Amino acid sequence: MTIAILGATGMLGQPIASELIRAGFPVRIIVRDVEKARQLFPQADIVSGDLRNVDSLIYALKEIDVVYLNLSIKQTEKQTDFHAEQAGLINLIQAAQAAGVRRIGYLSSIAMRYQGMNSFNWWVFSIKNEAVRLIKNAGIPYSIFYPSCFMESLNGTQRLGPFVLLVGRSPVKPWYIAAHDYGKQVAQAFQIAGEGLNEEYIIQGPESVTQHEAAERFVGAYQKEKLSVVTTPSFLMKLGRPFSPQADYGWHITEALNNYPEKFEAGQTWAELGKPETTLEQFAASL
Repeated sequence: MTIAILGATGMLGQPIASELIRAGFPVRIIVRDVEKARQLFPQADIVSGDLRNVDSLIYALKEIDVVYLNLSIKQTEKQTDFHAEQAGLINLIQAAQAAGVRRIGYLSSIAMRYQGMNSFNWWVFSIKNEAVRLIKNAGIPYSIFYPSCFMESLNGTQRLGPFVLLVGRSPVKPWYIAAHDYGKQVAQAFQIAGEGLNEEYIIQGPESVTQHEAAERFVGAYQKEKLSVVTTPSFLMKLGRPFSPQADYGWHITEALNNYPEKFEAGQTWAELGKPETTLEQFAASL
């Protein structure tokens, strides 16, 4: 089974691609920046492809069995921009149909369920929900993964120099998961996927903790330098929304994460794909 990956060079894409390669799958990385991908994945087949160009995708997906999509909407994107999970996904589905791809794997989100709760309405979550609908209606068997918070965000999107930034306080306890544990589950999902069957998995880590507990534990175990947790009131970010797409994104995603009533739903996923084992301390010490 040959797997093509779009989004392999990003924060979450790299560990997932590495786990698929480690599991023994022939992997093709589809990217615009071929040289960067070759440096990251010297053992993989690297092919140029652009989500804006259907023909390039058809060529890149030639002889591919499964295409895995690690797409996202950047914090700096505006609603009127080209979005990989919208127009790009439509192009990808068209190309996958033309190339005879047998399965689509897609990284979605559990927090997008907050759309419509407490009058919450965000165009980003509208796109993510629509992306799931498009994949389900594409006529190609699919494996869709709905993850909780990734530990990588503590050292990525929430990291600013020596600080881990949090907005507001919340009693909600997400089930943080390390991306390489998730990558192992993705590899297992593709190994056991029945021909023509559709699969959906809730992805959650080994324990639930509040965002502040997660940040404090991460900071306490991080060994490269001294880090501190900084909490800013949510209203300050809300004030910046009219002036900055990044502030608007930050306020909305924080509002969702702080209020979505996440509960444990990964029992079946663990039974089929294995239980994640990496703790926040182990993740921090591994960096």
